[in-house]
Amino acid sequence: MPPTLTKPPAASQPPRSTRHRTLAVCALPVVALLTVAAAAPLPFSVAQPGLTADVLGEHEGEQVISISGSEPRETEGSLLMTTIAATQPDESVRLPDLVRDWFATDRAVMPRDSVYPVGDTPEEVSEHNTAEMVKSQNVAVEAALRELKLSSDKVKVELKLADVGGPSAGLLFTLGIIDKLDGDGRGGDLTGGRTIAGTGTIEANGEVGPVGGVALKTQSAKRDGASVFLVPADECADAEAELPQGLRLIPVKTLDGTLDALKALKDGDGGKVPSC
Repeated sequence: MPPTLTKPPAASQPPRSTRHRTLAVCALPVVALLTVAAAAPLPFSVAQPGLTADVLGEHEGEQVISISGSEPRETEGSLLMTTIAATQPDESVRLPDLVRDWFATDRAVMPRDSVYPVGDTPEEVSEHNTAEMVKSQNVAVEAALRELKLSSDKVKVELKLADVGGPSAGLLFTLGIIDKLDGDGRGGDLTGGRTIAGTGTIEANGEVGPVGGVALKTQSAKRDGASVFLVPADECADAEAELPQGLRLIPVKTLDGTLDALKALKDGDGGKVPSC
């Protein structure tokens, strides 16, 4: 015979009014905590697609690349360097901002230290970024002249790009100098008349390095008319994450490899153009 099952006695319940008072008392610290968290500044920055500038042309009324000691070529097409725009280091980012921007495809929430590794004030950050840009420009000139086997004693290159800091335009500066001095080496333009954007640091030996923020930079490139984006090879996955439709990625590791890829693209030899 199966055992007889009995219903356990019901637990005694506190009066409803007592339960409500208990819940209300317990909820108060939670509400207070959430209120403080929502109002407290957090150690993050919010970045979005920034400006682009054609290094073959003018920016804010000044020629980006000026050459003396050699007659610069007339060029067609564009080489767009790309940027991100981020909240200033002294701006507060709070929980509601974080939640809103976390899910936006045209925003990126990043640790503040990754955006501003040096400096706590806009002035300090600006000084650091300006110094990095000057260093990048000098190296870009050296890399371009070395590639073309030209002497800096005979060819002088001046680079100007107002209101932009950091080293990430190095590759585009180098390509712009080469295009203005030698084009594709066959009498034509490196761009093939296209609007080509990109990013990447450059070393004097031609090595291309990663920069960060490429998923946002591809969006600014597409917004401003680019059909091709040169991306440091190590950042392919990041660039593909939010890649705008119709924008072709070309991963690059070296200056020589970049030049070869651009010439193959111009010639229509797709088999020689690398892809992510």
